[in-house]
Amino acid sequence: MGGFFGAVSRRDVVLDVFFGTDYHSHLGTRNAGMVIWGRENGFNREIHSIANSPFRTKFEKDLDTFQGTSGIGCISDSDPQPLLVRSHLGLYAITTVGQINNIEQLVSRFFSDPGHQFMAMSSGRVNMTEFVAALINESDSMIDGIRSMQQLIDGSMTILIMTDKGEIIAARDRFGRLPVLVGTNRDGYCVSFESFAYHKLGYDDVYELGPGEIVRINADGYETLSPANEEMKICAFLWTYYGYPNSNYEGKNVEVMRYRNGEIMARDEMINGTFPHVDYVAGVPDSGLPHAIGYANHSGSHFARPFVKYTPTWPRSFMPANQGERDQVAKMKMIPVPELIEGKKLLFVDDSIVRGTQLKGTVDFLYESGAAEVHMRSACPPIMYACKFLNFSRSNSDRDLLARSIILELEGPEGEKYIEEYADSHTERGKCLLHTICEQLGFDSLGYQSLEGLLEAIGIDREKICTYCWTGKE
Repeated sequence: MGGFFGAVSRRDVVLDVFFGTDYHSHLGTRNAGMVIWGRENGFNREIHSIANSPFRTKFEKDLDTFQGTSGIGCISDSDPQPLLVRSHLGLYAITTVGQINNIEQLVSRFFSDPGHQFMAMSSGRVNMTEFVAALINESDSMIDGIRSMQQLIDGSMTILIMTDKGEIIAARDRFGRLPVLVGTNRDGYCVSFESFAYHKLGYDDVYELGPGEIVRINADGYETLSPANEEMKICAFLWTYYGYPNSNYEGKNVEVMRYRNGEIMARDEMINGTFPHVDYVAGVPDSGLPHAIGYANHSGSHFARPFVKYTPTWPRSFMPANQGERDQVAKMKMIPVPELIEGKKLLFVDDSIVRGTQLKGTVDFLYESGAAEVHMRSACPPIMYACKFLNFSRSNSDRDLLARSIILELEGPEGEKYIEEYADSHTERGKCLLHTICEQLGFDSLGYQSLEGLLEAIGIDREKICTYCWTGKE
């Protein structure tokens, strides 16, 4: 994943870009960068790895070197960026969030002649942001280039560009899989993924880009350079998992949706007679907590926190590159509250179950701490397909996903013909999937939110929501 923030103003914007970008740190843990533009000194850029240190600590020392009235910053889980690009379209800074599945085919198609080259990453891959800029530069104008690039790529691409005039051009992915919002204050404008990021900086909501829309922003206002498309497929996981609680997308608040989602899960379990008798309902920190609050409130159960996470030194458990180290960090972070665990029947709600590796450790930890029963609920349906648009699931293959690996174990490749049945807990195959996961991970019971329940909780037109990771349908 990743996120970005930009601002253009009649005053210095360095601190706005610094704090606005920092407020997107929940979206990525690998690289980050800032570019500031000033009329006298032009562009000034810094990029740092944030794999083992937060954004703030890496960029605080750079603040004295920055000065300007325009700037963009990014948090990136892919390549180092923003990049500075010089072409016939001028000198500009660019940052991107997305995924290109056909990048090798496009490189061969457009740039295989002797006149083109790319700086390769250590793995030999092309920097995705550099490649996006190369595609844009194939056209005679920036806007035509962005539109052409969006049509060529298989995947998703949301872009922020800052020109050598200090203007910002924001382009939302053509299906609007991620949000892009514009805020304003008395001195200028900003653009952001997360609305709370600019609210904290004194900006007010002014505009939300539509799918595929391209907007130019300067200190005096914003204008649409290319209109929005009609079709939208915004990612449902914005609400269930990686969106920040304070944020709103398409007019729907993240935290409110999560409460509602938990309520719907409890409502349906009570109707179906699958609601277990437990002492406490709890959430797997952090994004599982509001789903659990909604579940507890509707079911009339007591909400509790049987364990808390110790985060001052390791705020994100997947920061280390090594899986064994990540698992150990996750274990070290979990601090039990014995009085709420020993001899207790517990029901936990997690935002999702992807590969299940850390969840198995959590269950073992709870039993080791004296729990009598551990029931698990997922706030979304079984994930059957690795995301091909935003790569939030971090899986290289569908078969890395817990549900798919269980299907392969039960029926081999033949079972993949029946994914829809396995995803439905009312079918025999669906019940078998739940039973097998319970056996392997040690749950006393397991339940998944239905796709219908999830879409009801989000509350916008269902045709406008991407559900690819559950259905495999674009």
